[in-house]
Amino acid sequence: MELLQLKYFRTVARLEHMTKAAEQLHIAQPALSRMISRLEEDLGVPLFDRVNRQIRLNAYGRTFLSKVELALSLLEEGKKEVVEMAGLERGTVSIATNTLSCLSPAVAAFREKFPHVSFRINQIAPTETHSIGELLEQGITDFGFGPIAIRKPGIRECSVLQTEIFLAVPCGHRLENQSSITLEQAADEPFIEYKIGHPFRQVNDEISRRTGIQRTIICEVDEPAALHGLVRTGLGVAFIPGCKWNEVTQYSLLPIQDSDNKHTFFISWNETRYLSEAAREFQNFIIKYYANEQK
Repeated sequence: MELLQLKYFRTVARLEHMTKAAEQLHIAQPALSRMISRLEEDLGVPLFDRVNRQIRLNAYGRTFLSKVELALSLLEEGKKEVVEMAGLERGTVSIATNTLSCLSPAVAAFREKFPHVSFRINQIAPTETHSIGELLEQGITDFGFGPIAIRKPGIRECSVLQTEIFLAVPCGHRLENQSSITLEQAADEPFIEYKIGHPFRQVNDEISRRTGIQRTIICEVDEPAALHGLVRTGLGVAFIPGCKWNEVTQYSLLPIQDSDNKHTFFISWNETRYLSEAAREFQNFIIKYYANEQK
């Protein structure tokens, strides 16, 4: 049983006239008759009563027609919904991220421009960055966003945001009034850090390795809010990116001398998967958005 057979049957059933149905369907009448006959053979029952050269829908035909009408109607609705989902008017963009705070401003700005586009955001635990790559590979999410490159076959990524890393010190700290510092000046300070496996921890460990300092880590946290809060209480110092969306209150951010230390944020996608019109628009938008914000 084929979809085309069902569409042809619906037309014949509505008109109860083979020649008129053939004309409407732009098909030869003998070909249409053969197609209806094959459909009846597949079902094992006649769908029409044939009297002389006239056809009338019988009880079997009326029952089958009601289901065909419903099935074709659902298919048409499904087609319409898919088209709307793929368009900007009713599009949906899905993102997996472990750094929601830096992504949120871009999402908000995009929705101001395209208010009908919906977002599905999957917040991944910072220590589960590999999950973003898995979701992209499986086609479950359109994009990944975070500070660590995915580096998987078929996954494309683009650097969209770079933020300079500062040393955050609490109010009243001995270094508070410095215009800038070297990391050697802070080598003996107690550091608040992210837990091992957190993407920011990987970046911070690399900074320490490159500059040759050994940090004394007194506390490890999961979330930026916890790290910021502990710096404010005076418990220790920390590496914090100078992101314009971070609210700096009750502590100071000190530039680090002779340093090219940055947090780089990437947007990633599976180049083998289809991206809807809404997703492609967001992809272009976020690249331009952060480029403008960093000027």
